[in-house]
Parts: sequence; structure tokens; C-alpha cells
Amino acid sequence: MKREEARKKAEALVEQMTLEEKASQLKYDAPAIERLGVPAYNWWNEGLHGVARAGQATVFPQAIGIGATFDEKLAGELADVIATEGRAKYNAYSAQGDRDIYKGLTFWSPNVNIFRDPRWGRGHETYGEDPYLTSRLGVAFVKGLQGDGETMKAAACAKHFAVHSGPEGLRHEFDAEATPKDMGETYLPAFQALVEEAGVEAVMGAYNRVNGEPSCASPALQKKLRGEWGFEGHFVSDCWAIRDFHEHHMVTSSAKESAALAINNGCDLNCGNTYLHILNAYKNGLVTEETITESAVRLFTTRYLLGLFDGSEYDAVPYEEVESKEHLALAKKAALESVVLLKNDGVLPLMKEKLKTVGIIGPNADSRASLIGNYHGTASRYVTVQEGLQDYLGDELRIFTTPGCELFRDRTEHLAFAGDRLSEARTVARHSDVVILCVGLDETLEGEEGDTGNSYASGDKEDLQLPKVQRELMEAVAETGTPTVLCVMAGSDVDLSFAAKHFNAILQVWYPGAQGGSAVAELLFGDVSPSGKLPVTFYETLEELPDFTDYSMQGRTYRYMTHKAQYPFGYGLTYGDVYVKAAEILKDKKAAIDGKCGCGSTADADGAGKTCGPDSICLNLTVENAGSVSTEDVIQIYVKCLDSKLAPPNPSLCAFQRVRVESGETKTVTVGIPRQAFTIVDEAGCRRVDGREFVFYAGCSQPDEKSRELTGHMPVEVRYEL
Repeated sequence: MKREEARKKAEALVEQMTLEEKASQLKYDAPAIERLGVPAYNWWNEGLHGVARAGQATVFPQAIGIGATFDEKLAGELADVIATEGRAKYNAYSAQGDRDIYKGLTFWSPNVNIFRDPRWGRGHETYGEDPYLTSRLGVAFVKGLQGDGETMKAAACAKHFAVHSGPEGLRHEFDAEATPKDMGETYLPAFQALVEEAGVEAVMGAYNRVNGEPSCASPALQKKLRGEWGFEGHFVSDCWAIRDFHEHHMVTSSAKESAALAINNGCDLNCGNTYLHILNAYKNGLVTEETITESAVRLFTTRYLLGLFDGSEYDAVPYEEVESKEHLALAKKAALESVVLLKNDGVLPLMKEKLKTVGIIGPNADSRASLIGNYHGTASRYVTVQEGLQDYLGDELRIFTTPGCELFRDRTEHLAFAGDRLSEARTVARHSDVVILCVGLDETLEGEEGDTGNSYASGDKEDLQLPKVQRELMEAVAETGTPTVLCVMAGSDVDLSFAAKHFNAILQVWYPGAQGGSAVAELLFGDVSPSGKLPVTFYETLEELPDFTDYSMQGRTYRYMTHKAQYPFGYGLTYGDVYVKAAEILKDKKAAIDGKCGCGSTADADGAGKTCGPDSICLNLTVENAGSVSTEDVIQIYVKCLDSKLAPPNPSLCAFQRVRVESGETKTVTVGIPRQAFTIVDEAGCRRVDGREFVFYAGCSQPDEKSRELTGHMPVEVRYEL
């Protein structure tokens, strides 16, 4: 169904409603209007990395792990599964009259905020720190979730609009101040891409203010969203964010004023209860009936697009789709692609025939919580790293296990001395040929304000250190001298300086989903080569970063940092040795003008983020795997405008492509460069061409010095004049 048709039907339905009935539909828990045959509907559902909070579902890697895959196709496939399982659940629940929270088809995902600071507790809900990577994965996710059927499979929501990335403890009162350049270059591009390219059905406002205006009632943001970008869907507040207007931001003095400010500035749906005061606002002349009607029409347009009144081709999706064999296989594939190999002195891959005993140590080794991150569903089976290795090895080897310590408490038994499992950890290590040491965090230590056990920092991290008990455990294992592979299960940058010096290999596992343990076992023993890349910078210290509350990009992320990273954005080893040997530009200027570029893709005159368009080019790359192991890897293209003072100081990611290269193989890979790569964002926030001389860097990493040190390769440089 096209939007025009759905809107006409919505207008006809809303026209039959009283003012009170219209107003009642603007809350997330919209009641039934029985006389018009309108069932109750709860708009609040979550699908960040699987259908969440609604019972059994396939649990994929957390979003930051999806970011580490650098795989657009995979992101779309995961979203399609989420929509399928969401439909299966909706069909089953609604048939029984169950229209409770988390059981609808409007998923408040993805989170395309920029992970600008490693302290932010919710950063693992995002795809990382880069606006281009975030936009590409976000567009793929939205398209996969919403589908291309006659009706929308599920409705996606781009959140949190905009400029939201901590601190969590201040979010209800904080004013995030960002320059027009930082807005246009960093904070808004992903939202723009999701609106213009993917047709995202909903956008959610943030808790904070942006340059003085509450995000959920911002004329400036709405001008961008509905004015410049042409957004036609509905806008929803973050949960109880409108209440913050009068309780914390102090921009209004009462609930009715807050409700009026929000709806008059484009917020159609209230997650919270402040819109209970809409009618009071109307009676006091603060809101017109036309405004209330328009918001109701937008919301019912979405419901018609989903086929909730006229039926949908997805009404027949059976409950058997939930956590099906195929979906579980995809979850494992995603986990395999997401893990990042940060260090390997040759100990990996492990070989069964050379081992007699394996020690599995660490608080996250047998932890379900460390598999799932936040905003997660419920798996029917969780395969922890310990269980994955036990399943994989069977009775072939002797396995010793110990948690070694609690996640952050100083003892595992209340009546014991502090460090009560350290002696067991040393014993296990000394009796093992190799140790798999699993440390890190979980959603209780990094997450959303109010959702974690980390109340002292509201879910944010105060530093980059692992908890003290885990650092002591790492030291104890290192002292034994047993070869050790460190598996870090966390959703953000943690200081790995000790591990880099004392352990043989380091895997950044993230929160890998319910199949994570099986994937880690296969990676450790070489059934599959690691191929993930860091979607965030791992810094040496926090001292090199601006204050957490400073939203300027200066000194932040790989594009603006001035120090050498501990582990750089885009970095990740494999068991092979893939590198770009040569690169050449393919460009047929006439073809580009006529609507084709060198790769044969159709040009697009409007979508600045799309792969090909007027003035776009393609790079023809010669890629070789000089190693002895076949592997997937990620080709990355970075661009630097040489003659513009407005360009970011460091090269920026402008294209990427996941490829498989067999051992000893040399192959040709063609990568399209978007026309946006030839533009900059000026101080006024406008994107435009400001230079003619460009250099592209083509490789499997950034062109920075640290990446060269770690990989032994430097991307190939290609000069181009516009």
C-alpha cells in the first residue's frame, strides 16, 4: 500500500473520531475505540538485535558487534529475521486479544547515534563512531525490517534524534551544544540517510536539549527532518522525555504546557503520560484540534501501512518462525563476523592435536549476561564461551574451569576472603596447555540510566579500566606463563595495554548473542578466520579526550584524534594476510552524466550517501591473500581532500566491502565511491564541494601509523582531481 492511499484511509477514520478519541490515540498505549472497530495498540516494541522483551526470540550480537561486521547485507538479513519473528509473535498474540507492551509491530530501532565517547554506557546499542558506517548499516537495517511487500513488514524507528551520546546521568536536563559543522558532518548524516534512502517510518526524539531546544520539541530539528529531508512518518518522544520539559529542562512550567510544546513542534506520539494533558492544553488555547488531528492521522497512516486494518501478506507468518534453525544459523554467522582479532603472536588458531588440557577462566566465560548486551530477547538456549568450547571439544581434551573472580565484587563467596578464586585460577592455568581467559563487562556495568547495577555512574563508565578484581585475575594468570588467549566481552573500549604485553592473543568478542560461545570456539580453533573490524577507536587514555559533556568533535574519534590509538578504528587481524596490492580509478565521465558510473550502478542525483551518482567513481583494486589461510576481510576506502581547510584532519571512511579471498589468491574487487566523498561540511553546516584534489586510501585498515604497525601493511594511495 502506498503512503498516499494509507493516509487517505487514516484521514477517513480519524474524521469519524471525537476530539477525545483522537487525543487518546497519541499515547504509546493507545486504547481501543470499539465503536469504530479500532483495537488497542501498544506502540512500544524493541528490536535492536532481535525481538526484545517479548519472550522467546533469536538473540543476535549486540548492535556494536553488528557494526564490527562492516556487512550491509548481513545487517539487512538480521533485520528481516527480526521483522519475521515480530510478525509471528504479533499474529499469535493478537489472535488471543493480547495487545500488551512489546507485542506490536513498531520497533524502536535502530539506534544511529554516534558513539563519540567511550564512556557512554549506551554506546554498544550503536554501530560505532563513524557516521558513514552507521548510515550504511542503519539504512540496510531499516530496509530489512520494513521490507518491500505490499504492506510494511514492521516499522523501524531512527533514534535518538539527535546529538545524544551521554552522559546518562545528565540526559534529562542536559543541553548538548554542537556546532552546525559537527551537526551536519557527524550527528545528523545517519538520520538523514535513514529518512531519504530507507524511508524510515518513525523517528524518536532524545531526552536532552540540542543547542537550547528540547529534542522532542525542536523547531530546528523538525525543519531538518520534515522540511529539508521530507520525512512523512510519525515522530515519537523518548520515554517520559516530555515530562522533562517542566521537571528538569525548565522550559515550561506545567504538564499541559509541555504537551502543547511537544505536539506543536511535531511530536505525534508520547512514550509516557504527559499527553494525558493534551485536552487540558486544548481547553486553554495552547493546542488546536487541527494539530491533534494531524498527529492522529500520521499514527493511523502507519497502522494502515502495516496492514493492521485491511490485512497483510504477513498475517500468515507462523509462530514456527520464532528462533527457527535458519535464524539460529544466521545468529551464529553474525557472531563469527563480528569478533575482532586484536593480537595474535601465532598461538591462534589452536590445534587440538597439540593440546591435552585447556583452561577456561574468567567471570564472563560461563556468563549468559555477557552474551546479550541490553534490549535483548529471551533465547531458548544460551551457548556461553565455556559451553561452546565444551561442545566443540567433547571428550577429546581435558577441560579445567573457574570464574577466577566475580564480575566486579571482590569475592565469589560471601564468607570467603577477598580474591577467593585467584588460587584456583593459578592452579587451572598451571595445569593447562592453553588458557582461554574471558573478561569484560555486561549490561549491569555499561548501559542505560536506570537499567543497570552501575548506579554510581548511571550506566556510563568512569574510566577505561576493567574492574579491579578482573585486573588482578589477569595478573595472576599472566604470572603462570601459560599461553593465554584473552576474550574481551564488552561493548566498548577498555584498556588492553596489560593484555597486549602479557597475553599471546586478544579477541574482542563484544556481546555476541545467544550463539556466541559456538562462534568463539570455531574461531579459536580455526574453523573460521576472524574478520571483524573495530567500529570504534580504542584509546590509550581518557586524558587525550575532551570532557565527556563537550560535544565538539575536536580530538574525538579517528577522524579528529591527534594521538596514536591503542587499537584504531577499522583495525582487525585475520588468520590470512589480505592486502591491497594496487588500485586504479575507473571513471567514464559521460557515463556518469548519463546515469551510469564505472561499476555499472545506476547514478542517483539526490542520495548523497549512495554508492554511485553524478561525479562518483569506482576503484578497481587488486587484492591478494599472501597468507596460508583463506579468510574474509573488509576492504576499506578512506578519503582526504587535500585542498580544503574544512575537511576533517584525518582521512574519513567513504566506502567498504566485505570480501572473501582464498589462500594465495589474487582477485580484482571493484568498489564504488559515493559522490558525498567529494564534499565537505562548512561552518554553516552545509555540505558542498570545497576542493578539487583528493587522495583515496584503499586497504584493510585505516592509513594511520598505528594500523601500519599492527598489520604490516599500508593502504594503497590513489590521487584524483575532481
